[in-house]
Amino acid sequence: MKWTEISLLTTNEAVEAVSNVFHEAGASGVVIEDSTEIEKERVDQFGEIYALNPDDYPTNGVIVKAYLPASSFIAETVEEIKLALANLINFEINIGDQVLKTALVDEEDWATAWKQYYHPVKISERFTIVPTWENYSPVSTDELIIELDPGMAFGTGTHPTTVMCLQALEKVVKSGDTVVDVGTGSGVLSIGAALLGARKVHALDLDEVAVESARENVVLNKVNNVVEVFHGNLLDSVKESADIVVGNLLAEIIVSFTDDAYSIVKPGGKYITSGIIGFKKDEVKQALEKSGFVIDEVLMMEDWVAIIATRP
Repeated sequence: MKWTEISLLTTNEAVEAVSNVFHEAGASGVVIEDSTEIEKERVDQFGEIYALNPDDYPTNGVIVKAYLPASSFIAETVEEIKLALANLINFEINIGDQVLKTALVDEEDWATAWKQYYHPVKISERFTIVPTWENYSPVSTDELIIELDPGMAFGTGTHPTTVMCLQALEKVVKSGDTVVDVGTGSGVLSIGAALLGARKVHALDLDEVAVESARENVVLNKVNNVVEVFHGNLLDSVKESADIVVGNLLAEIIVSFTDDAYSIVKPGGKYITSGIIGFKKDEVKQALEKSGFVIDEVLMMEDWVAIIATRP
């Protein structure tokens, strides 16, 4: 299916009015590219501030984009949009130069272009992450392959925090272990634990879409006899103790429930945490130790940290 992209370089004050015109024309949503986004200061609340690419934004003003199905009537629709935009002047709204641009966009480009950047990746001694559309043959007899379809945007399994969690699981999971995966996302850590020999994996996520995505990936990897995925907030719904608890979350979230994690981990069991930005490592270590955990190992990759701890 082809779509017509309609865009207008306008002013900040006119963004809402222009967006409304596009909505009235049949667009289900708009894309807003604001030149001021580059200069904005943001509070580093969760330790994940990413640099914006100036090439993705106009040098001044705001570009508002809408997408309408390409059809024989699109020319008439564009003319109606132009008239509606011109009418905004009557309300003393400065919409800029009023130059409306159109372009034809192939939906397939949006849906599949990103796949060219996602290939099989060996992330540890045994684990290889393989996208579902790639053909891949193991290079060693003990290699463990995790197939993922990240189409629902819950990760490709190759982010440093995920990699370190899988490497940590590879070190500590023993055959027959029970595992709790907090904030499972795509389900990759639960799948990894099952492939390493865990007897039972209890996976949780607060996001219902993540729960569905994880369930699909669990079935895809044929570990649905071991892994059960539930909708739940942190460890609130976990009633049974486990040999291992793993959580690839954020530092602020991790420190908020270390006591709960301690109560779930069996004596002698392990707690693996990641999603920790480097400068918050000590904060997380102190919270774990305050709850009674003993730090076994701290893993670091790029600016990220993972911690393996034991309940004595």
